[in-house]
Amino acid sequence: MSIYLDANSALGHIFDACTTDQIKEFVPEKRGFRIHGHSTTLRLESAFWSVLEEMARDEELSLGELVEKIHDTCLVANDKNLASCLRVICLKYLNVYG
Repeated sequence: MSIYLDANSALGHIFDACTTDQIKEFVPEKRGFRIHGHSTTLRLESAFWSVLEEMARDEELSLGELVEKIHDTCLVANDKNLASCLRVICLKYLNVYG
């Protein structure tokens, strides 16, 4: 079974962008941070780290400061789901400022 997507559709365009040339954007990457003195490791796909780095630049914060600020502000993050919170915040950021 094959799926035909119109190249002019949004989904068709997104699938065109999902080639092996961009495989690195899909690879999870671990980064370590200290949040209020406690060490933590977050694992996100490279595409999300790129958005978080842009957000940190826009806010004139280090990436660690941004992650800590999100941790302190996002109720979902405080429910021990910081990685999911960061992913959703990245999507919201791109929807509003992207």
